[in-house]
Amino acid sequence: MSKTASKMVPLGTTAPEFYLKDTNSSEWFSFADLKGEKGTLVIFICNHCPFVHHVIDELVMIANDYRVQGLGIITISSNDSTNYPQDSPQLMTEFAFENNFEFPYLYDETQQIAKAYDAACTPDFYLFDNQDKLVYRGQLDDSRPGNGIPLSGSDLRGAIDGLIYNRIINPDQKPSLGCNIKWRSEK
Repeated sequence: MSKTASKMVPLGTTAPEFYLKDTNSSEWFSFADLKGEKGTLVIFICNHCPFVHHVIDELVMIANDYRVQGLGIITISSNDSTNYPQDSPQLMTEFAFENNFEFPYLYDETQQIAKAYDAACTPDFYLFDNQDKLVYRGQLDDSRPGNGIPLSGSDLRGAIDGLIYNRIINPDQKPSLGCNIKWRSEK
């Protein structure tokens, strides 16, 4: 498995808008449709990445813990499903069902949204405040597949708590690490 770090786009960046199909409901949504009252967490994931599989239970717990507190939760897959059929929209629906997603799992077929966010890996986390400004981009926590460190979600939870409870969010943030986004080859 290739290890790719997130690009750590500048804090304060405005959330790029999108209009993508949700593989759970078959409805189309924009960022504005899904943003939360307190802020919004956008996560780039995919179905097959071992890093995503390692953290998926904690991601769902974070979503369930914070959705009720006014945080919008959005997951997006931008992988090339032609060359990586395990990331097809049909299998995204199954993955969401198997993992009890109660939040949208959007398909970025053109990969334009991943490019707009400067996403690099799965999982890649972007936390925006209620003014759609980036306040956190980084890792879930220090746990990685096989490193023996238990999952806690501490880095991301700390940032979300800071956002919700109006605390200072530490700007010294560690990049996320995961599989690279599977880009389409340019023709």
